Amino acid sequence: MPLTLYAEFQPRPAERQTLCVVGLGYIGLPTGAALADADYNVIGVDIDPAIVESVNAGKVHIIEPGLEPLVARVVRDGAFRAQTTIPEADVYLITVPTPVVAESNRPDLSHVFAAARAVAEAVRPGALVVLESTSPVGATRRMIDIMASARPELRFPQPGADDEAVDVDIAYSPERVIPGKTLNELASNARIVGGATPRAARRAAAVYRALTQGELLLTDDRSAEFVKLTENAFRDVNIAFANELSLICDRMGLNVWDVIQLANRHPRVEILKPGAGVGGHCIAVDPWFIVDQAPEEAKLIRAAREVNDHKPAWLTDKVSAMLELDPEARLGCLGLTFKADVDDFRESPALEIALRLSRRFPGRVVCAEPFAEALKAPPEIQVVSLEEALVQPIVAALVPHSAFRQVDRPAGVLVDACGLWQ
Repeated sequence: MPLTLYAEFQPRPAERQTLCVVGLGYIGLPTGAALADADYNVIGVDIDPAIVESVNAGKVHIIEPGLEPLVARVVRDGAFRAQTTIPEADVYLITVPTPVVAESNRPDLSHVFAAARAVAEAVRPGALVVLESTSPVGATRRMIDIMASARPELRFPQPGADDEAVDVDIAYSPERVIPGKTLNELASNARIVGGATPRAARRAAAVYRALTQGELLLTDDRSAEFVKLTENAFRDVNIAFANELSLICDRMGLNVWDVIQLANRHPRVEILKPGAGVGGHCIAVDPWFIVDQAPEEAKLIRAAREVNDHKPAWLTDKVSAMLELDPEARLGCLGLTFKADVDDFRESPALEIALRLSRRFPGRVVCAEPFAEALKAPPEIQVVSLEEALVQPIVAALVPHSAFRQVDRPAGVLVDACGLWQ
């Protein structure tokens, strides 16, 4: 299907539609709440009873600016409720995790396929199912096959099928938001909507029109899947360049922050800032999906992943060498989340560094983290106040939280991995 723009104004259905969001995590919960606020009757589904109970009480289990008051309001108004079972609905949005297998870096789509089987049991003719989870190319088609197998009496989209020969429309539309700004970006970012058929793309776009003022770009499902992977691989490659520069500058005795700042004065150069590595559930994961499907061609993408995955080990070794020089020295680590000012620890390089050092030097490492309450910390991690972390002889700045920027540069030896005081 050629790329098209969805018309700016489209008639909404005459009756209020029921929309089911499967997976109430960092994407599903804000999306469901925002659509409830846009006059959909939203039912959120999660396998964790604690999350369901929390949502039905108008509470949230993640930290996201503006989310808790929004959830509280739409729950109170009866527009949003949660449960553990899949209901009948007009629209289903699947927003479950798609991790990689640690040993092989291959995508694990078990959550997507489990959600597809559960939705298939409840789906009825005329429904629309949209996969939002970041997925390798072909995942939506595999989901269709699973649902068609579970419900042979229903017609699901097949290659070349006419719109009118389909009972259940299927589309793919990846989220494009950043933690800490999720609600704002849901309402403003452009959105790729890939349909297994043209009608599915149009129907999914009508749902997202209620959510965002951004452009709605219609294409097919396979193209939409690859667009999301491409976006995150692009960012990963650019971050890897900055991280590799930091290693080279360290070897040469240069200040990488000064080098980047001066290089960026060139009108066509915009180098990113290096960090402790790359974390989160997107950039640290999604490029591996491309490598898995095109291992011979994705040489640069693989190299970037390896550079960024190596950075935590390099920093661990650098700090370890300092601690080994003085058996009495202690270390204060600043930050454990995967990025600044969020409570998200998924794939966090800072947490990996702190854990490695705490195990290598038991009793000599303390950590300061503003969002420590959201962390199920391993027993080796000792969380202390920021003040206590800053007075250690060695301080490693791993995450540039805003709270850390309010204090003076520490007097001890500083390993500034994130440019906190640059």
